[in-house]
Amino acid sequence: MHIWIRKTLLWALAWTAIAVILAVPALLNRGGWGELAGKLADMWLWGLLTPLILATDRRLPFSDKQLGLRIAAHVPLSLLFSLIHIFATAVLVLPVKAITWNPLLSLEFLPSWFLGSWVMYWTIFGASQAFKYYGRYVTTELKMERLERSFLEARLNTLRMQLDPHFLFNALNTISSQVTRQPKLAREMIEDLGALLRLSLEFKDRQEIPLAEELNLLEHYLAIQRVRFGSRLKIEINIASEVKYASVPCLLIQPLAENAIKHGLSGRLSGGTISISAIRADSNVEIRVIDDGVGLPQGWQIETSAGLGLTVTQERLAGLYPEGEGRIAVRRRKGPGTEVEISLPLRVIREEMHESTPI
Repeated sequence: MHIWIRKTLLWALAWTAIAVILAVPALLNRGGWGELAGKLADMWLWGLLTPLILATDRRLPFSDKQLGLRIAAHVPLSLLFSLIHIFATAVLVLPVKAITWNPLLSLEFLPSWFLGSWVMYWTIFGASQAFKYYGRYVTTELKMERLERSFLEARLNTLRMQLDPHFLFNALNTISSQVTRQPKLAREMIEDLGALLRLSLEFKDRQEIPLAEELNLLEHYLAIQRVRFGSRLKIEINIASEVKYASVPCLLIQPLAENAIKHGLSGRLSGGTISISAIRADSNVEIRVIDDGVGLPQGWQIETSAGLGLTVTQERLAGLYPEGEGRIAVRRRKGPGTEVEISLPLRVIREEMHESTPI
């Protein structure tokens, strides 16, 4: 009930304000109070007639696409409502002696009154159509935004699905090479693989997870690789405490570590070291995966030479951070090896609630 009273008061105030604005030129001259009274009666009546006009428009048997027929139907309605408005206004201002231009006193004022009322009617009709089309435009924009969001989620899920079988195939190859020679180690690798798959299934509906959980996923993958390479593979992980629960894309680091092992270290008899670090840099978290392997070949560029892991990672960052907040760079080190740097906006996920909050 209070809402309707408030809306009615705001509606009356709006039409009163219009009346005062229209009467300002007369008020600036002495003797303009009669003009103000006339404008108030004029606008208040339009305030009462406008809901009737809109209700009549809604009852017309035409769709919004049939604008021509709707306008044609309003031509006789505009004449009727204009005459009603003229008569009602003339009756209201009849007691005001200062208003001598009343059509009830002299018909010579009728044409100007009618023209003013008729123009006001079409102004109301035009404004109502404009608001209607604006509402439809906003609704369409919201639908398009939902469709784009759904498409983006589907695309990101597809990109993740490309990573899962790719990793699984490589992991199974590693395990199969140890089944005959070292069954015990093979069983341990299968356990790690099972744990990794279980965790990845837990996160299948989440595009982003805390960095700590991402590192937990990575540890199961590295455990499999440690069996394969033995003492030839050294892993160094340094994570700053303030970014431990930073939000990162799920399965972000694993393909980077896999690239470092496969392309950087596997071809070297002596193996090498992979260093994974994460620090805070202003409002971003910077993650680096560095190896001291063979390095990038001459002419290598991420746009044209990247394999599946880097390509998918780059596309996922573009999808998750469309404003360019997520960036990846791959460069040669001054010494041997390759450095991959990823910069993401720093958002902390509360571990107990999995709730993302900006820093």
